[in-house]
Formats: sequence, structure tokens, C-alpha cells
Amino acid sequence: MTHSLTASSIPSNVSADSQDVLIVGGGVIGLCCGWYLSKAGCKVTILDRDPTRKSACSDENAGMVVPSHFIPLAAPGVISQGLKWMLNSKSPFYMKPRLDSALWSWCWKFYRHSNARHVENSKHLLSTLNLDSRRLFVELADELDFDLATRGLMMLCQTEAGLREEAKVAAMAKEVGVDAEVCDAARVRELDSDVQMEVAGGVWFSQDCHLDPSEFMEELRRGIRERGGTFVDDEAKNCVRNGDQLTAVETAKGKRLEANQFVLAGGAWTPEMTRQLSLRLPMQGGKGYSLTLKKPAELPRLCSLLKEARVAVTPMGGKLRVGGTMEICGTDLSVSRKRVQGIIESFCKFFPAFKPTDFEGIEPWSGLRPCTPDGLPCIGPVPGFHNVTVATGHAMLGLSLGPVTGNLVADLITQDKPELDIELPKLAPNRFG
Repeated sequence: MTHSLTASSIPSNVSADSQDVLIVGGGVIGLCCGWYLSKAGCKVTILDRDPTRKSACSDENAGMVVPSHFIPLAAPGVISQGLKWMLNSKSPFYMKPRLDSALWSWCWKFYRHSNARHVENSKHLLSTLNLDSRRLFVELADELDFDLATRGLMMLCQTEAGLREEAKVAAMAKEVGVDAEVCDAARVRELDSDVQMEVAGGVWFSQDCHLDPSEFMEELRRGIRERGGTFVDDEAKNCVRNGDQLTAVETAKGKRLEANQFVLAGGAWTPEMTRQLSLRLPMQGGKGYSLTLKKPAELPRLCSLLKEARVAVTPMGGKLRVGGTMEICGTDLSVSRKRVQGIIESFCKFFPAFKPTDFEGIEPWSGLRPCTPDGLPCIGPVPGFHNVTVATGHAMLGLSLGPVTGNLVADLITQDKPELDIELPKLAPNRFG
């Protein structure tokens, strides 16, 4: 018997006074956990280290829901391509060498996972999670007031070589139940006729969606508050433990927050908490940037990814968001102006109606994606503790996997032995040893 990860799967008989849950982290993962836990009858408190959202990676990301992303970050060719990009100050990937044992341990583990076998072992899991999450997004759009565009995503390719590579991905997508159509340039323009594009073709993933992440998260906050949830603007500092239980979290402002259950969903900062519980999470922040044009020269109908440039383009109402880069940087939030310029120049090559001067005066946003060395999230209990659950490590899929993660965490907390249709050991926080 399998258990489908849907909203209806959460038991309705959970006693509200039996589960006080403290969620450490107020990004999209923490909020989705809070939504489904409060819906299950739990009393939820969310501890948010950054209520201004300046350092988180949830509010100003590309806003994409992507069943198309079933290949983990650790995949064949990533390292060789990354080494080439390292030599280019404007490239979409960079890792600043530094004397940091945690970084080099992460790199070694990433290298070991960057192979075809890992992709084969992960693709069904990631596609299942993303498709479940996509279904939950549709349900949430009926319950909450946010716009979900279900028109699909176009992977745009400027070269025939790039198109051939993506055609192989399209074939794999069909194997795991993800719709994909390989398009020539004429078909691309037919699907998105409102913009000029310099492309050889693309792959249309019709199940992908997009939304405004800030709008979505504000609706989650409102919904949690309506169910009695509370928010504390403070930073978690110390774990207070009693045997195999976490009893409280002490904050930077001297507060002591007690609960029956704890969810650690602090993104790239989660390892700071898990170390106190004798769990070392090998995780690095993957810095990304975005810029938002409030009055774009043209507005695409579809969101898109620019294959050769690794740039994401998303229409959000009348605005247009352009983002990209992956800088493996720990928790460094400094802005590389050269890489921001690289994003702008690459975008303009694909969309000739735009010029780099269109972005003058727009301050770039930066955020840290929590990246594990195998490219899979960490979702599950902390070993040795029966009341602590980890939910982090989603890399570029935080928004896309938010609802399914929140629903899964609610299942784990409100059921003794949930029967799930995914391979939970592959997501175990302690899987790296």
C-alpha cells in the first residue's frame, strides 16, 4: 500500500493541543511546513531570522514550479563545465577557492555523486516530488489568493548543439512521466509570439508553472496566522536538549521558545543548528542573483531558461524577472557586479529587444540556495531525537518543492509510521555519514 502526498492525506484527528511545533526558518520551506502543520491541527510558531527577506532565497527567485527539473545538480559534465566557467568572471558558475575543510569535503562528495548512476537513481524521486508539488500548488491556488500561471516553461537554446542536448533530456523526461516537446525556432515563436528571440529552438515543458514568490509567501503567512500560527522575528542560537528530546530553542534576543516538535528549515544556515544535535549536514550556499524590470520592453507569455547562459526569465504580472548564477560561497552574500553583468548580457543576446542599459538603476537581489553534495534535499528526522525534523537542502528547487516538502513534514510529525510512495532514505539528513 502506498501513501500519496496530498493535502487530504493528513489525518484530521490530530489533537491541536498535542502538537506545538516550532519551525526554525521563515522561507518558503518553513512556511509550507507551517501551512500543512497548521492545517493538520498543530499549533505553529515560526522563528524567522530575516523577516526583511534580504538574505533568504525565497522572495525574489525565479518563481518557477519545475517538474522538468528531475536531474540533480550533481550530474555528469557539471564539474568539467564548471572548471571552464571558473576562468570567466561573468560565467554562471563560480566557486571561490578558500581554506575551508567543510568546502573541500563538500566538493569531494559532489564529485563522487556527479555520475550517470546517481542521475538514474535520483530522477524518479525528483520527478515524483516535483509532480506531487505541482499538484499541490494547483490546490493551494484554489485556497489562497495568488496567481499560478500553468502555461509551461521553455528551455531556450541558441545553438543546435544545445538543442540536441536538451532533446536527450526531453526523452528522459517522458520516461519519468514529465511532458516535453522538442521545438524548432518556428514552434518556439508560435508558443510565445509576444517577444523577439534569437534561438535555434527549445524544449517546452508544458507542466511547469510560474508565480510571484513574494505574493505566494505572503498568502502562506496570512493563512498560517488565520489558523492561530505566530511569527517570531529573531535568530535561533542554542538548542536546549534533554536526552533524546529537543525541549527549546534559545534566540539571539534571549528568548526561550519551547515546543513538542521542532522543524529545522533554515536554508543555508541549518547546519549551524544541526551541529548542536551531533548531525553534520554537508551543505554550501549557492548564491544567485535576480533583477526585476518593472516596465519591460516586451513581456513573454512563458517563463524560460536560457540553456547556454543558465539564466532564468519569468513574467510576473506586468514585471519581468531575470536571474541566474551559482556561486558556491558558504554564507557569503556579497554581490559580484561582473556576474550580474554577465546575466544581463546573456539575457540581451537571447532577447534582442532588450539592452543592458534597460537594467541601469536596478539594484540586484542576491540569495543563498542551500546545496547538498548530491543535489537532493534533506527531509527527515535527526538521528537520536524523536521530535526534530530537518527540511532543507533544496538548492534551486526550494519554491518548486515547497508544498510537497511541507506536506511530507506534516505527515512525518502527525503520523507514527507514515506509508509513503517515495524512497525516504534517499532524503535522510544523515545519509552522508
